[in-house]
Amino acid sequence: MRGLIFDPFAGISGDMILGALVDLGLDPEWLRSFVASLDLGEIGVTIERVNRSGISCGRVRFDLPHEHAHRHLRHVLEIVDRAKAPAAVKETAGRVFRRLAEAEAAIHGTSVEKVHFHEVGALDAILDVLCAVAGIAELGFERCYTRAVTVGTGFVDIAHGRFPLPAPATLKLLEGLAIRDAGFAGECTTPTGAAILSTLVEGRRVPTEVVVLGSGYGAGTRDPDDHPNCLRVIACEVGSPRDERLYIVQADIDDLAPEYVPPAQDAVLAAGALDAVVSTVNMKKGRPGLRMEALVPESGLDPVLTALFETTPTIGARFWPVERSTLERHEEVVEWRGQRIRRKRVRTPAGTERAKPEFDDVVRAAQAVGLPPYQVRIALEGGAEPTTGAVD
Repeated sequence: MRGLIFDPFAGISGDMILGALVDLGLDPEWLRSFVASLDLGEIGVTIERVNRSGISCGRVRFDLPHEHAHRHLRHVLEIVDRAKAPAAVKETAGRVFRRLAEAEAAIHGTSVEKVHFHEVGALDAILDVLCAVAGIAELGFERCYTRAVTVGTGFVDIAHGRFPLPAPATLKLLEGLAIRDAGFAGECTTPTGAAILSTLVEGRRVPTEVVVLGSGYGAGTRDPDDHPNCLRVIACEVGSPRDERLYIVQADIDDLAPEYVPPAQDAVLAAGALDAVVSTVNMKKGRPGLRMEALVPESGLDPVLTALFETTPTIGARFWPVERSTLERHEEVVEWRGQRIRRKRVRTPAGTERAKPEFDDVVRAAQAVGLPPYQVRIALEGGAEPTTGAVD
């Protein structure tokens, strides 16, 4: 599996990410074409090489029309939704901006709908997010990781006044990630950079063993004398799920109301668990309870434990390493009655193949054509083979 490691030893921002991706191998002409396809007006894209304390870095700058827009989240999401980009890119970019809005709302004591985005709602931030997410997808990276994030010291002047570094929204966005104070003066990590990073990484730690495939450096705007102001990204090959160490995480709970079990299970899966099941158990003093058990890769162990403690009343959890065997698999997309449906195809050790459509896509297609979901699944598994294509 192709992985991307962020190494923000001098911080991270949107333009630093783009410069690092170009240095890593992202085609500059692809980037220019992607920006042009967004229909956001006359935007120039300058791609150059600069030096930061002896390190040759990529740098990307946007030449933008002058504007005074103070957008709300819905305005930004409308721009993202109109973008001519793969659905997965728009979904991830939308999550980045929702995370930004939630952080700003929490800091300023208001609702997500009332948040004015100010700097991060400007065109350059929208371009940074869309281009970073799309560029990572274009380079074929399947999973992102990060090392500790340098945040900087001092104060920064923003729309609400003078604030200590890291800016409150930035610090909120970095919750769950390791940060470090390297003694660098000034804002090293921006809210946009923190939002992109935290959304893509989802709390994953760098695997203990990877095969390095390449590296790239993206320049920050400033050029201080005491350190190279740039972001390093590392392309790597991460072991297959069978090679990565896996853990079983288990907790027995006797004081969680049944209606709150599904949200807790969803939170554990969203935190990085490969699977999560719930079963009933008889606990001490004859109390009926439940056991939540999750299969978790080592890189997701801390986020899953955090999700478990945050969404259930349990005060302890057990975990231990396990091994598993998996079948060779790949995902494809089929067209059926005008509906796009993802399908997982696996090969057994004997060489036979079988395919299973994704449940959510089956339900959506069933609603669109007016059939029960089970009949749609039968048609997909037993009918004429539709046209297949790669997943966006």
